[in-house]
Amino acid sequence: MNPNDPSGAAEFRERFARIQNEVAKSIAGQEEIVRSVLVAMVCGGHVLLEGVPGLGKTLLVRAIAGALDLKFQRIQFTPDLMPADLVGTNILVEEGGRHPRFDFAPGPVFCNLLLGDEINRATPKTQSALLEAMQEGAVTVSGATRPLAPPFFVLATQNPLEMDGTYPLPEAQLDRFFFKLRVPFPDRATFEEILLRTTEAALPETGHVSDGPGLLEMAAFARAVPVAPEVRARAADLVLSTHPESPGAHPDVKRYVRYGASPRAGQAVLLAAKVAALLDGRPYVAAADLLAYALPALRHRVILNFEARADGLDADGVLGPLLR
Repeated sequence: MNPNDPSGAAEFRERFARIQNEVAKSIAGQEEIVRSVLVAMVCGGHVLLEGVPGLGKTLLVRAIAGALDLKFQRIQFTPDLMPADLVGTNILVEEGGRHPRFDFAPGPVFCNLLLGDEINRATPKTQSALLEAMQEGAVTVSGATRPLAPPFFVLATQNPLEMDGTYPLPEAQLDRFFFKLRVPFPDRATFEEILLRTTEAALPETGHVSDGPGLLEMAAFARAVPVAPEVRARAADLVLSTHPESPGAHPDVKRYVRYGASPRAGQAVLLAAKVAALLDGRPYVAAADLLAYALPALRHRVILNFEARADGLDADGVLGPLLR
């Protein structure tokens, strides 16, 4: 796709729809979740999927890996999982007649799409082992830095924190997730479709409709979408308005927020707005595009105070009036 070609936006939408439709063969319903995950991946970001067990979060990630023909690895996070189980370690190799040597045994993080299943069941020490990989696309073991082949994505699933046996994710790691998406329980019609697909027929297989280089090409095209200075200023104002000390902060923000969103939130809002504009048929970003994916970009980056918890509010409840 050529950013200077007027037909590029149409080709972008066609590619995106082809991937989304292929994933939908394996996932009943959840159109918004599938679309949001693909938007984040086009932007080069990682996604945290939160929901109770059994909602198809793991199946969704497998379907995306199949549709994009990406090297896929799955890690089941448990309390006894160690950082070396993620990134790899040096092992001693002995060969007859030669001096022993250390060889690096890569961990499952060396892939294109890493599924961190139930990531909040591992200890914070293990969770933080992903920080370098998620931010810089590399891992450092025993002083040696090894790059990860692009594209690299972490799609992690998380049980609600109030469930037993879970650990809160460190704020630094939460900030590295492009989106946090809440997977809802399906409605009745979707639930019946799930029962039909999973109990009466063979599960449909996901075909390859794109690949890693194709996804990187879509990402480069999206980044080339122009943004007017006033729209960029609106994005900055949106993020700054989540800070309670900001003059433009909403009253609920001043009352319930302890720390506002980070600069990465602004980057996520603006990049997602570029993809939203392309999917809406426009080769430029309008102010309304900033709100298309503002909530999933902000909800995990805003830290609430004790009063919010005492009043039974979460980030969505605090940010809702601000975004409206």
